[in-house]
Amino acid sequence: MTVIKRVLIHLFSGWFQLRRNFPAPLLAEISQAISTGEKLHIGEVRFAIESRLPLVEVLTGVTSRSRAEQVFAEQGVWDTEHNSGILIYLLLAEHRVEIVADRGISRHVEQAQWDAICSRMCEHFAQGLWRQGSLEAITQAHSLLAQHFAAPSTGNPNELPDKPIIL
Repeated sequence: MTVIKRVLIHLFSGWFQLRRNFPAPLLAEISQAISTGEKLHIGEVRFAIESRLPLVEVLTGVTSRSRAEQVFAEQGVWDTEHNSGILIYLLLAEHRVEIVADRGISRHVEQAQWDAICSRMCEHFAQGLWRQGSLEAITQAHSLLAQHFAAPSTGNPNELPDKPIIL
């Protein structure tokens, strides 16, 4: 995608999609799905939605992946006892989804598995199925985390907020 096309996309789209596609009841459902699923494993799931990037970031070549990694760091998703945080990041203007996993998870779950979840989310989103795509992705992420990071019987502290991040 050319820089000019990206600038136009970020200027004229994305900003109005956030509240329409992710109304307050859906954000509450996402939060509940994260909270419920985290009881199954020691992983921490964060869900971030960004309508569009600032033009300076578009002009300097910031990609959805690099922005997701930046949000991962800024939100402290890496700051868990077992290095077991993941970030599901949506960039609405470019219709991009990224999943960034901490190093503890990356040792056990290949990026291709996260990319498959992202692809499925994009398929749902292209059909206007924002709720289904989001909740299914969260369920699939919890399933992968439960396979490799089952919750101990002694308790499982919630290390990061479950509420979606709106950027």
